[in-house]
Amino acid sequence: MTDPQSAETPMTLHARIPAPLARVRQALTDPAAMRVWLAEHAEADLPAGRYAFWGPTTPEGDAPHQRLLHADERTLRFAWLLDGEETTTEILLDDDGPDLTSVTLTQTHFDFEDVISGKSIRGVLQTYWCLALANLAEYLEGRELTSRVDFTSSEFRAETVVDASPAEVFASLVDGEAVTKWFGFPIEIEPRVGGRFAMGGLDRDPAPAKVLELEPDRRFSLDWGESGVGTWELEGTGGRTRLTLVQSGFAAERPPYAGWGGMLAGLSELRRYHEVPNWQPILSAA
Repeated sequence: MTDPQSAETPMTLHARIPAPLARVRQALTDPAAMRVWLAEHAEADLPAGRYAFWGPTTPEGDAPHQRLLHADERTLRFAWLLDGEETTTEILLDDDGPDLTSVTLTQTHFDFEDVISGKSIRGVLQTYWCLALANLAEYLEGRELTSRVDFTSSEFRAETVVDASPAEVFASLVDGEAVTKWFGFPIEIEPRVGGRFAMGGLDRDPAPAKVLELEPDRRFSLDWGESGVGTWELEGTGGRTRLTLVQSGFAAERPPYAGWGGMLAGLSELRRYHEVPNWQPILSAA
């Protein structure tokens, strides 16, 4: 995750994808690959001028709303009509070693106020792209992908299996230093019922989440106010942990899609944190 940005400056994400540049570009532009890591439906015909993706896990994904602007071996740029505004997405690729590609993604028309108010679907763009880039990396490594947000649903439930014990996984959910590492944003936690879970730290978060349940190695839940209650459920077997994430208690007519995307992107990195040797985060702020 990265720091909030305003509407005046395009949102920028940086990712380090563990694959050669040619393979990353192929995954970005091959419709069959795109249908695995990005969307249920995808079409691409480069350089002829067709690049589109749509489906339930794409914002306003009832139909393709993208228009190709430019494509070469290192650049992909397309317009994307969202909530009546034509936004621009640009993806730049750069070699960062024989098996590592640096990806810089910029997205116009993102305003963090839309995340808070929910008045525009464009408020989901930051976490949407964070999760998409995480799944791009997982796809190229041959790992299990993380569930995507269903923008047509008012229910949220995601499951994954982590190759670590419940005690190890639980510790990485309630320890602020560990969460800060895999979530990629400063987090401060008071690990007790009634304690605070503060984004950016206790001194910077005026409305931290509240710890509702803390059952070691089994259950951890947070009250996010209007965004509802997020619950992590852990079940262990054979040194592995089935981790289930559920969100409830929000207004059904306004699901917190941006928050769901952030939690799923975090879930992807949490799994990597436990499973990838010499782990380094996929996303970075610089």
